[in-house]
Amino acid sequence: MPIPDFVRDLRDRVGHDLLPLVGVTGVIRNPAGEILLARRTDSGEWAPPSGIVEPFEPPARAMLHEIREETGVTVSVDALVALDTSDLITYPNGDRAVYTQLIFSCTYLSGSAGVSDDENDAIGWFAAEALPPLSAAWRRRIDHAFTSSGRTWFGR
Repeated sequence: MPIPDFVRDLRDRVGHDLLPLVGVTGVIRNPAGEILLARRTDSGEWAPPSGIVEPFEPPARAMLHEIREETGVTVSVDALVALDTSDLITYPNGDRAVYTQLIFSCTYLSGSAGVSDDENDAIGWFAAEALPPLSAAWRRRIDHAFTSSGRTWFGR
């Protein structure tokens, strides 16, 4: 899995110490109302496309390029529907991170969904009532995207 250069540079200085990072997640719906999910190679869990925001990068732009890189589709970023914080993540190499996660509601525009990088080993469209098993955190974030009233939900 590619590590952004700025994270690699930080890791050279802090080793495996805890890093607070900003992440983006896109809950993407197509015209049929299905949601696009990816099965992550690092954890084996299904989740919406997500990634790390680079320094000085606008979060919506980060969302657009992460979705394109991971799934091959083009979307519109419609709304910030939730802000959440991840649990502590300890990667197999010992690196520790916690993410402030910005969850966006997105609409599919074009492209054929498929695995486009080494971060995921499967990509698929799923009906809301037939989602694969999801962690409680991913389920909560997706639910907020589907039920958003135009107001951003602020964490647990």
